Amino acid sequence: MAGKAVVIMGSERDLDFSRDIAKYLKLLGVDYEFRVASAHKTPEKVLEIIREFEGETVVYVTVAGRSNALSAFIDGNTSKPVIACPPYSDKFGGADILSSLRVPSGIGSVVTIEPEGAAIAAAKILAVQDPELEANVKRYQEDKKKELDKANEAIKKLK
Repeated sequence: MAGKAVVIMGSERDLDFSRDIAKYLKLLGVDYEFRVASAHKTPEKVLEIIREFEGETVVYVTVAGRSNALSAFIDGNTSKPVIACPPYSDKFGGADILSSLRVPSGIGSVVTIEPEGAAIAAAKILAVQDPELEANVKRYQEDKKKELDKANEAIKKLK
């Protein structure tokens, strides 16, 4: 594979959600690494992580709830793609996701709230330079279509 996803969590409480992203990255054949750093509490650590991967082909997937400064902070300090995948919180009725959507000018991170969507987006970005990964994405899409066709056939038989 030509690149990898770097999943950066705002805290260790985001690990289970990040493991869901990793499950789909594995299915798609994308290498990944986990890191933990907070834009609010450890901004220097975030910058250190960015420097660690500067010379590599990476896509950052950021996982931070509440006030998600992590995604915009990383995006503002790298030329690499950033996918914000904030965990949904019933506690705030989903309003905390707005901090991932409303970001300062000059920030180009994309947002998806589903772990599967974050993994697919990362795979598609990396597939631009990796024909093997592109084939994996196409195969994944075909499998999803087959699942729907199978469900359609099963439903048609119901009365």
